[in-house]
Amino acid sequence: MENKILEKALLILNQRRTKAISENEMRIQEINTKIPQIKEINNMLFNTSKELIKIMSSRESEEVKNKMIEQTKRNNLDAQVLAENLLRKNGYPADYLNIHFNCQKCHDTGYNGNVFCECFQKLCGTLRAREINNNSKLNLSTFETFSLGYYKGNDYITMKKIFNYAIEYIENFSSDSKSLLFLGETGLGKTHLSLAIANVVIQKGYSVLYDSSINILRNIEKEHFNHEYTTEIADLVMDTDLLIIDDLGTEYETKFYSSTVYNIINTRLNKNKPTIISTNMNFEAIKRRYDERVVSRLTSMYTCLEFKGEDVRLQIKHRNVPNK
Repeated sequence: MENKILEKALLILNQRRTKAISENEMRIQEINTKIPQIKEINNMLFNTSKELIKIMSSRESEEVKNKMIEQTKRNNLDAQVLAENLLRKNGYPADYLNIHFNCQKCHDTGYNGNVFCECFQKLCGTLRAREINNNSKLNLSTFETFSLGYYKGNDYITMKKIFNYAIEYIENFSSDSKSLLFLGETGLGKTHLSLAIANVVIQKGYSVLYDSSINILRNIEKEHFNHEYTTEIADLVMDTDLLIIDDLGTEYETKFYSSTVYNIINTRLNKNKPTIISTNMNFEAIKRRYDERVVSRLTSMYTCLEFKGEDVRLQIKHRNVPNK
């Protein structure tokens, strides 16, 4: 795991923990003022440790000591129940004086026993995705800036259907939405619509990872063959709510890349997690490039949308050329 990601995640957890403890102290002060009886109960509970030490150091027999310890525990439980009842009676929830950590497993320390807590791993994944997305054109493409004016005739009809499908897709998006395959020549809007979908999905509170196939595969390869083996990036690719792979087919043709492409597609399908893949290849090119398992899953388990038209970027370039 990258040190800068790890350090940032631990800093965020520390801030969460500090905030939770600070807010708890404020609630304690509030209740001590409004319900003095609870303050007395809490003082008694606070002195329990001293009472137990006193019992353990006494010259009583072990049997007597054990009875005294059990009685102290019962008294503590009774006091806690009384305090909870007083809180409820005064309109507060019973757990109002508990420290409300974001994660109850690790209490916002990042460690559950001797291993990293799930909350810490998820936070690292979120930070890593944010870093990757910041390096993309994620904020430059929206549905509002996608123009159907560059398409004509039957191409316009096809692209309008695709655009409307994308709108419906984001309106009904969930963590188990369908996976999409965008096919078509370069410059037809595949990346634009992918990023537009990503923007809306992020606004809905889901995690999104967008990157080109070559970058994703290079990072997984680097991680896989690193002498300090980790699976941070691979786990992020497999577990993010929406994965968007741009330009599938531009990566080098290696056994590792081919098997990784299959593993990503297959694993996310098995987890019912949506993936959007864009490629400049047609179905015949995909069949020539990837093995039958990849082709089968893309054609049978993805919704395939074939983009039509003339290169929009070239049209924009020609429109911007001044007349002589």
